[in-house]
Amino acid sequence: MIHAHSGRTGEFGSFGTGAHPSNEGNTGDDPTGNRLHVMEMKAAFAEATAGRNDDEIYKMAKTMLSLPDTSMKAFIDAEHGAERIRDGYAEYFKSFDVLLTHILPIPTHKHGVTEFVIDGQKVDATFLQGATVPLNVTALPGISMRFGTSKEGMPINVQLAGSWLAESTILHVASLLEDVSRVRDLHPAL
Repeated sequence: MIHAHSGRTGEFGSFGTGAHPSNEGNTGDDPTGNRLHVMEMKAAFAEATAGRNDDEIYKMAKTMLSLPDTSMKAFIDAEHGAERIRDGYAEYFKSFDVLLTHILPIPTHKHGVTEFVIDGQKVDATFLQGATVPLNVTALPGISMRFGTSKEGMPINVQLAGSWLAESTILHVASLLEDVSRVRDLHPAL
């Protein structure tokens, strides 16, 4: 059974409109995904950007490098939070084969855009990536694909996630979606 239902995923710490994963059980304002990413990736970001001028570093890398180091206690708390999210997905996938979500809560944008106005509020571009965070934190298999085009001609993408070790299921469903997609025959001019 295929079911796209963001309300159901909200029950276990996911979300429907670009917010971050649940902070339930965590202290402070730092979501589970951010704590884990900072602990696991900050050193690699620092190494990759060493010796670079500020204008050569992508905003996401700057954001990562500006965050405080994650304490071991905060990392352990975040791992516990991630485990609760994994438990929620495991429960979800007892009833459904695939979860279909958006990649961004807005159509794809041109490179270099750092800020958006959504519902009258300024939103930093780095916070729009929230729909992919739960999949990264839980190591669920996922695939993203173009499924439409905005009125500005930019791609609108969706992602499919499946249960652990269910890659063949999401690949099959992606193939079915591609078969009915209006953009399936669009190819970039090379």
